[in-house]
This record gives sequence, C-alpha cells and structure tokens, in this order.
Amino acid sequence: MSPPAVSVLMPCRDAASTLEAAISSIVAQSLSDFELVAVDDGSSDGTSERLRAWAERDSRLRLLRIEARGIIPALNAGLGVCRAPVIARMDADDIAEPNRLRSQLDLLSARPELAAVGCLVAGYPPAELAEGFRLYIEWQNRLTEPEAIAREIFIESPLVHSSVSVRREWLERVGGYQERGWAEDYDLWLRMHIAGARFAKVAAVLLHWRDHPLRLTRTDSRYSVENFLRAKSHYLMQGPLQGRDAVIVWGAGQMGRRLAKHLQRDGAPLSAFVDIDPRKIGRERRGRPIVAPSALPDLWGQHQRPVVLACVGSRGARQLIREQLEAAGLREGSDWWAAA
Repeated sequence: MSPPAVSVLMPCRDAASTLEAAISSIVAQSLSDFELVAVDDGSSDGTSERLRAWAERDSRLRLLRIEARGIIPALNAGLGVCRAPVIARMDADDIAEPNRLRSQLDLLSARPELAAVGCLVAGYPPAELAEGFRLYIEWQNRLTEPEAIAREIFIESPLVHSSVSVRREWLERVGGYQERGWAEDYDLWLRMHIAGARFAKVAAVLLHWRDHPLRLTRTDSRYSVENFLRAKSHYLMQGPLQGRDAVIVWGAGQMGRRLAKHLQRDGAPLSAFVDIDPRKIGRERRGRPIVAPSALPDLWGQHQRPVVLACVGSRGARQLIREQLEAAGLREGSDWWAAA
C-alpha cells in the first residue's frame, strides 16, 4: 500500500474530554490522503477506548499504545510508524480548520526550499485566554516568512508546534525529537535553524489552539523561562556566536543578566552590557561594565568580530533598540540578534 501524502502525528495523554473535537477536525480535512497516527501515552481516562472506536470507524486512524513516558518518547514512537514524507503535528486538545493540511502541503510543494510550514493560530476559548498567551500568539502570527522567522527565532519559539507540517527528511536529518531539559519543539526549531532550515507559514488561521491550566507549558519545568534561556544560550553558541571575540548584551536588567549567566557558563566572550538606565551605567553585571548606548561604537571598534544581543523584553523596547542599532550601522541577523 502506497504511503499517504501526510502523516498527522498526535500524542495523547488523558485527553478524553477534548479528543472528539480534535479528531473530528482532522477527519473533516479537505485533503483526504492522510493517516492519523495517535500515540496513547499511558492514558487512564478513557482516551484509549475513544481512540479505538475512531480507528474502527476510519481506517486512516492508526493507534499506537505505549507506557506513560512523556511527550518526547511519544513523539518519537509515533514518528517511527508514520509513513508519509510530510509529518503534520496535532495536539489532542486543538482544532484544525478543514483546509489546514491541504494548504500546508500546497505551500511545501510550491516552495521546495522550505523545511517546515506553520500557519496563523487563534487561541480559544477567546474569553479565557491568559494575557501572556494572547501576546505570544500575536507575536508569532506576525512572523510568516523565512526572513522574519529567522530574525526573531532567539526571542521565543516562532512556530506553534501543533500547527506545523514538516518534511520527514528534515526530522531525520537533525535526529528527531531530543531530550535536553528544555521545550522539545523550540529545541527542534533551533536545531533545524542552525542546520540551515527555512520556515514559513500559511498566512491564514488554520488552527485553534486551546489554552487551559494543564497545558505542558504551564506544568512542565522544561518550559520555564530559565530553561528557555538555557536553550537560547546553547544554540546561540552554535550559531550566531561562533567565532565571535566579544558578546555585548543590550539590557542589564533581569533578562539580560539571566541570559548572560548561561552564556558565560557556555563559554561566550561576554564583554559588556549596554543600558539606558543612568542608575546602572558605570556599574558592573557579572564582572562586566555597563555602558550607555553612546559608548557602543567605541566598544564595537575594540574587537574584530563583536556581536550584540538585545535582551530587553518590555513592550516596545525591541523596536527602539532596533532603530538605534540600525542608526549605528549594525545589521540585524549578522551584527546583532534580538534574544528577548
């Protein structure tokens, strides 16, 4: 039997209350040439029975049961049985629009240089969205083309995991999902990015992404801010910071300090901090001087291959820093990166 055009990979753990809507949205896709690989990760709430009932009704659903091992083993177990050249992620508590698979497959076919494509997402239930969740959706929905995604990939995960369709060859090239102590999806995008992958999105809302108190991002320490900073530092060292003789952190506040800590631990040549707060200028952070933006040109000229990391997370600050660095002749994506 020939493989389907796309394998939908959906890990499930105690998802009985949301599973019906999620599977129904996949079964109703305008593209019918798919398989749905549902990995039951040791559920105890009736998820297995619901999945079995679906598999009996629709032969495109393939059920894989494993002992409760967590999201990464579940994803890799599912990958092992997926047959298609494109893997579409789906979560058991989200809802896909009917044209999601077709639209993403069309984009991958039209642009062979893309390793993976996402889409715009809408959070739901709308009235119950946490403010941080809403702001994150707004930010990542603005990033649709490869250049924008690459430019801001060290700020946060620029793709919603359950909205992405990725070429299987790319997953195999970078070694699938890996346990590194931080978010598995952000780790995957960063590994792919460092390896040269390009990402884009269908510029339409094709996934409704559920917010609820038991989401892994709220309950699993791998999704903590500290572990995201560890991930950023690790892959900054493998990419933008390779061969640099000076790392200048713009932002001597909490975020800059915390990222600088991990950068120093990873061996980065931390040189100085830049800040606009007169109470901080002239002092030190992590044994390095804090200087005003006006001192940046002289500081830059003291090194052969310096780089600036903008680490100020307050709203509007990133654009102001971007304008100042551009006015100084520094190019985003080669001379400096936003990292908060």
